[in-house]
Formats: sequence, structure tokens, C-alpha cells
Amino acid sequence: MYQTKNKLQRISVTVSRLASSTNAFLLSILAVLVWLATGPYYHFSNTWLITITVITDVVIFIMVFSIQNTQFRDSKAIQLKLNELIIADKKARDTFIGLETLADNELAALDDEFKKLLAELEVHPVMHKLHDTIKQEKAKRPSFYEQTEHFVDALFKPIISDNHKD
Repeated sequence: MYQTKNKLQRISVTVSRLASSTNAFLLSILAVLVWLATGPYYHFSNTWLITITVITDVVIFIMVFSIQNTQFRDSKAIQLKLNELIIADKKARDTFIGLETLADNELAALDDEFKKLLAELEVHPVMHKLHDTIKQEKAKRPSFYEQTEHFVDALFKPIISDNHKD
């Protein structure tokens, strides 16, 4: 699939591709089921518990770097493709090449500039309707903090009510 001269990069690409497959997912479920099934044989000992912890820690450690490598490579490829499109389109501003190197506040300022430009343009009515629908849906839904507070209240209500009975 990928042609590269660097062996480490080829290994990284292969690991990422294999780890994201359905077979890898099924293998991980099978491994956990086998581990669970061996619990009674090992009398659910500390060694039995530590085995799954160590294996998953090692896999997670390796996968973090594999995922980061894949995301960086994909992001860089997308940036290069966008740069090519900007260069090919005579109307596009070539000053946008390399925006990924800007600081967060600079990107936010640029985002604000685009929002103002879009507001000034005659945007298709369907987009206005879509934006209005999104705003209405967001207004209907409770915020994340309200949902969390409700969940915590529901979770601890039996404990709190039991303590007040005494």
C-alpha cells in the first residue's frame, strides 16, 4: 500500500493499518475473554490481574506513538494537498499556505475574519436554515455541566437519602 524506504516508517504504517483492522478488534476481545476464562484456574491471583494490566499498558504505550505518527503524517499530507489547491486556484490567497504554523490566537482572529466575510456575503438560504436549526437544537439541550450535575445527583441520591434517614 505505502512505498517507503525507511524501515521504521514502514513498520509504523503496518502497525497502524493492522491495529485499525476488524481482526485486531476481534483479537483483543478474544484475548480478554481468554484472560477472563483463566481467572478461576489462577484463583484470580494478583499475578493474573497484573498480567492484563501490563499487556494493555504496553499495547497502549506503543499505540499512542503509532496513532500520533499516523495523524501527523495524514495531517501533513492534507496540508500539502490544500497548498497544491491554493496554488492551482488563481482566486485563492497564497498567504494561507502554512496556516498550521500560526498560534492559536492568530488562527482564532483569522476565523473571526472569515465569519465576518461570510456574514457579509449572500449565503444560500439553506445554510441560514441549517444554522438556525443547529442553534435551536443547542438551545434545547442542556449543557454538558448540567448533564453531569444531573447524573451525579441521580448517582448519589440513594446514598444521600440513606444517610439522612439515620
